[in-house]
Amino acid sequence: MNKQSKVTGVILAGGLARRMNKQDKGLVKFKGQPMIRYAVQAMAPVVDELLINANRNIEQYQVFSYPVISDATSDFDGPLAGIYAALNTCQNEVLLVMPCDSPFITAEGLTALLNERASSDADIAVAFDGERLHPVFLALKTSLKDSLQKYLAQGERKIDRWIEQHHWVKVDFSASPEFFENINTLEQLHELSAKGEL
Repeated sequence: MNKQSKVTGVILAGGLARRMNKQDKGLVKFKGQPMIRYAVQAMAPVVDELLINANRNIEQYQVFSYPVISDATSDFDGPLAGIYAALNTCQNEVLLVMPCDSPFITAEGLTALLNERASSDADIAVAFDGERLHPVFLALKTSLKDSLQKYLAQGERKIDRWIEQHHWVKVDFSASPEFFENINTLEQLHELSAKGEL
């Protein structure tokens, strides 16, 4: 296998969090830390460049000392808009993507996504927990930027439908499904905080 291509990572924190009373999820505290800090801790060791995609509270995200990029529009168009913003910014051949609200992911888990994409030379590698795909955990070739631009220009927003247009592979995380426990509601925040998993 060739030496791994240089990688840019993006943490998606640009959503409206409707199910969390529109709080900015990346800044919501989980076990005393803003949720985005767990994402940074997992991603920073495995990428050459790290970006944060945010559409609100930009100054608070800048405190983490990584470039903060926003979607091209102010419509909160979902994860693909954040991925497209990262593709427009990054200079590397591979983009690694994760959300800001999954505090149990590890650097090893993210490395597995990168390795599987590289070894199969797939356009995109997507996390699979043994039961379902997690399409906001992915590694992709940055050469897909034009494809994504066209898809978004057609008014499309569904991430799985865009992925299916390309050569993609599933990365099996059935041994570690807890990586993808995400926090969408205040109830989940309190439940997971009480579980003592971190």
